[in-house]
Amino acid sequence: PTVKLFIDGKFVESKSDKWIDIHNPATNEVIGRVPQSTKAEMDAAIASCKRAFPAWADTSVLSRQQVLLRYQQLIKENLKEIAKLITLEQGKTLADAEGDVFRGLQVVEHACSVTSLMLGETMPSITKDMDLYSYRLPLGVCAGIAPFNFPAMIPLWMFPMAMVCGNTFLMKPSERVPGATMLLAKLLQDSGAPDGTLNIIHGQHE
Repeated sequence: PTVKLFIDGKFVESKSDKWIDIHNPATNEVIGRVPQSTKAEMDAAIASCKRAFPAWADTSVLSRQQVLLRYQQLIKENLKEIAKLITLEQGKTLADAEGDVFRGLQVVEHACSVTSLMLGETMPSITKDMDLYSYRLPLGVCAGIAPFNFPAMIPLWMFPMAMVCGNTFLMKPSERVPGATMLLAKLLQDSGAPDGTLNIIHGQHE
C-alpha cells in the first residue's frame, strides 16, 4: 500500500516518481511505500494552509478549543490503533508505543486549556492620557518536520498547540514512520478541523 498526502482536507495519491519503502523492523518486510512529494505538491499544501488561515484565525478561541476537546477524546478512543501502527513501522513494544501516544495526548489536553495563556495585557496610564494594550495574535502558516523516534508524540507537540492558537500547519512526518501521523490527521478531520488547517506531505533529504 502507498501512503497518501493530506492536502486541503483530502487524502490524495502523490504523483511523484520517487518512492521510499517502509520496512517492518522485526521482519524487514516492506509494508508500504511513502512518496517523495513533488515541489508542486508541497506548493499545493502551503497554498491550502494560506487559504485556510484567515478564517481559522478569525474563529473564536473557544470554537478552536472545542475542536481540540473532540480531538483528545478521539485519540483516547483510538490510542491502541495508533500504537499498533507505531509498533509495525518502528518496532517499539506495544507498551512503549502506547506511551508514545499518551505523551502526545497530554499536549493535546494542554492545548484544550490554552485560553488562559492567550490573554493579552493592559497597563492603564502608562503616561498621561495613554493606556497600553497587548494582544496575542496567530502568526500564520507554521511547519514541522518530525524525526522517527517518537512517531505520535513529536507531531502532537507541534500542530495541536499551533492550531488552537489560530495558526494553520504543514506537517512532514518521518518517511520511516508516517502511519501514526496519517491516522492522527484523520482523527483531527473527524474532530471538525476545517479543510486546509492541517496539511501533510512526505519525503526525505535529497
